[in-house]
Amino acid sequence: MNLKCTLYGEVYSFSSVKEVLAKANEPKSGDMLAGVAASSPRERMAAKLVLSQLTVRDITENPSVPYEADEVTRIILDDLDQNVYSSLAGLSIGELREKILSYGSDGAALLRMSRGLSSETIAAAAKLMGNLDLIYAANKIHPTAHCCTTIGRKGIFSSRVQPNHPTDSVKGVTASLLEGLSYASGDAVLGLNPAIDTVESTTAILRLLNDVKERYGIPTQTCVLSHISTQIKAARSGAPMNLCFQSIAGSEKALNSFGTSAEMLAEGLAVMEEYSLAQGPDYMYFETGQASELSSDANFGTDQQTMESRCYGLARHYHPFLVNTVVGFMGPEYLYDGKQIMRAALEDVFCGKMHGLPMGCDCCYTNHAQADQNDIDSLITVIGAAGCCYVMGVPSADDVMLMYQSTGFHDIQAVREILGLRPIPEFEAWAEKLGILENGKLGRNAGDLTIFE
Repeated sequence: MNLKCTLYGEVYSFSSVKEVLAKANEPKSGDMLAGVAASSPRERMAAKLVLSQLTVRDITENPSVPYEADEVTRIILDDLDQNVYSSLAGLSIGELREKILSYGSDGAALLRMSRGLSSETIAAAAKLMGNLDLIYAANKIHPTAHCCTTIGRKGIFSSRVQPNHPTDSVKGVTASLLEGLSYASGDAVLGLNPAIDTVESTTAILRLLNDVKERYGIPTQTCVLSHISTQIKAARSGAPMNLCFQSIAGSEKALNSFGTSAEMLAEGLAVMEEYSLAQGPDYMYFETGQASELSSDANFGTDQQTMESRCYGLARHYHPFLVNTVVGFMGPEYLYDGKQIMRAALEDVFCGKMHGLPMGCDCCYTNHAQADQNDIDSLITVIGAAGCCYVMGVPSADDVMLMYQSTGFHDIQAVREILGLRPIPEFEAWAEKLGILENGKLGRNAGDLTIFE
């Protein structure tokens, strides 16, 4: 295994596969602050050159965190299809990149191949791709999942209505929820981040979401994004649940910092298989975001994009209905500006879909980042072209509880019309029946909340 090269007469030598992966990564402020980034563009190119010549076996046999020390590593490696892995192990990462890009529109073949690729290997391929490569590759892959409806089909661009409120006010939540629905947002899920994480509050909001869903016959899913332990108790107490949510991370230590573990995720899935009101078989909802491991000192010297890819290896073990990266939520300490946010989003959508996940993206930024709403307008359009499965629908694109900027209801429908995409068919038929949509465009009753009286 060769970890050095000569570039412009200078010898670059790297101490480990982990260092090669980190220094081959595109510039990210988080990696720089963590001390794992390349020190110059030349060193970055040298790392990419070395990485391109390493094999799938080299990457797989050198995980970011040792197998014996980390449950996430064990899940990723134990889940590999050994027959597929054996057929790919001798490929260089450069050859793997070419293989991924050469498949044309055969996403099914890519998904079969991905079962033999570790999360670090998928991340490695992404590091050798430009933004257009990531868009081109991701757009070919169409993983689907079913809860109450099916997400992820080709040509479908879904959204989560996110009716957050700083005090979980029933009136405030209901107003935001109905507004989103009136603009044909919410076919992925009606999902609220609670301000109060208790069984009682979670149950009350679940009942509210379920009541709206049932009263108006909305073909979608509901979820309250409280801690998984809270949701498990709520489900066992009779709360009307479709999905179980948890934020996840790419190492056992980072998972523990979230107050969870692989065992608890398995418990959440088992509880939903018993108590969920949905048909299933996909009952889990996971959120991720580059750099959560760095912020909890649980990255083990690994760059943030590689750790993010490991999140997807963990996620696919539980066959989730939804996974999304909250791409700019961590702030400029990890993704400094609009350019870094866009790159991270494209990496995440590609890596998530290569793991066989119905991958979504919260196109967002915090107010102290070097980004603005124009960057987010560009990002939602680009990830729509990449085949991202769903995005967030937030009133006025401004989350007044989480205090960050995201995408609004009009943005989602605009991207659908520009790119020729549609909502989930059952939801679209419901919206057409109410006059919210007409022939795939906003109709006569769009934005009119009186249709819900």
